[in-house]
Amino acid sequence: MRYFILFFVLSTIIACSHKNPYLKQATKLCHQNIIVDGHVYLPYRLKVKRFRLEKEFLGIPIKTKEGDFDFERAKAGGLSAPFMSIYIPSSLDPSQGKRLADSLINMVSYIASNNSKYYQIATSPTEVESIFKSGRIALPMGMENGAPISTLEDVHYFKQRGISYVTLTHAKVNQISDSSYDTIRKWNGLSPFGFEVVRQLNKEGIMVDVSHISDSSFYDVIRTTKVPVIASHSSARKFTPGFERNMSDDLITAMKNNGGVIMVNFGSDFLDSNVSSTNKLTQKKLDEMLQSKNIKADSKEGKKLVEQYKKQNPTMYSDVEKVADHIDHIVSLIGIDHVGIGSDYDGVGDSLPKGLKDVSDYPNLIAVLLQRGYTEEDIAKICYKNLFRVWNSVLNYSMNGSK
Repeated sequence: MRYFILFFVLSTIIACSHKNPYLKQATKLCHQNIIVDGHVYLPYRLKVKRFRLEKEFLGIPIKTKEGDFDFERAKAGGLSAPFMSIYIPSSLDPSQGKRLADSLINMVSYIASNNSKYYQIATSPTEVESIFKSGRIALPMGMENGAPISTLEDVHYFKQRGISYVTLTHAKVNQISDSSYDTIRKWNGLSPFGFEVVRQLNKEGIMVDVSHISDSSFYDVIRTTKVPVIASHSSARKFTPGFERNMSDDLITAMKNNGGVIMVNFGSDFLDSNVSSTNKLTQKKLDEMLQSKNIKADSKEGKKLVEQYKKQNPTMYSDVEKVADHIDHIVSLIGIDHVGIGSDYDGVGDSLPKGLKDVSDYPNLIAVLLQRGYTEEDIAKICYKNLFRVWNSVLNYSMNGSK
């Protein structure tokens, strides 16, 4: 028995070592390279928690068990430049959206100015590089949903406020574009105003983000833009058939021709349709059970039943290997120069994959990629160089090419 136990312990150690032999190298690379994440939802998460009003939430960006992001976990994972999502819900009209956008931008500015030894606002790759060298975390901003843009002057306004990309729409059609989530296709692509907005974003040096828009809107963007675009938090539709929110192989190929970058989303629903469908079926059965018993989920009895049901039917999650599969697929189609990271941390709730549960976990993904044969230069491109190329191209066009 003693020998069996010793054999079991040694086997476990070997198995654990074999499971992630590249983690040490990956961790080194994550701290050696800048890591740009195209989409982190921190501002809206703090807004919902009344960041401005409750003192206990003021420290969240430094150290907390809340959410997916804070300074200490970001530094542990090597995250250098998380794009702060200035998220505008689809339910808001342009004036309401603009007020919220200003509020969230003010919040990010407050975080940076009041925690200046940890954070600094960034509006260009050059600024990100300087902030990275100082040991702080750069906070570039992207506005998720162009709903606050009702005039072309608004594009200039948000450029001046520090916005570096605009996601043209979110869950519903707006005055700019149709949405991939919306069954109503009011414009069958971009609106007449939307074409003007894309051209104005080019002129102002703001990246156009094609995440969330419909396929026809995407092609309208590609035909209109004079510079490469980004998908700040989208994955490959091959693994989620019928899910238009992700990018089809045709769209991915068009991104190569445009010179753009697809920044892969970590949400399990974006990674694996089998996981998504299983969880939806589990939830449907739970709802039917509660309905048959005429019990509300938020009642005392309902909460007890829900807890018991979820123990017996645990939520399924994708894993870090599947994220690597999406990167592999994009690379196989269009090459290493067009893929990046757009986790959607703090934005996808309880659906993050195993091995990528918060911003301390980027080394787990890099370890998988190294194990699959990606070179250190490949890793650098995925972490930041591909996005920097697009960002610099957009800024250079604004300064020189758009005149």
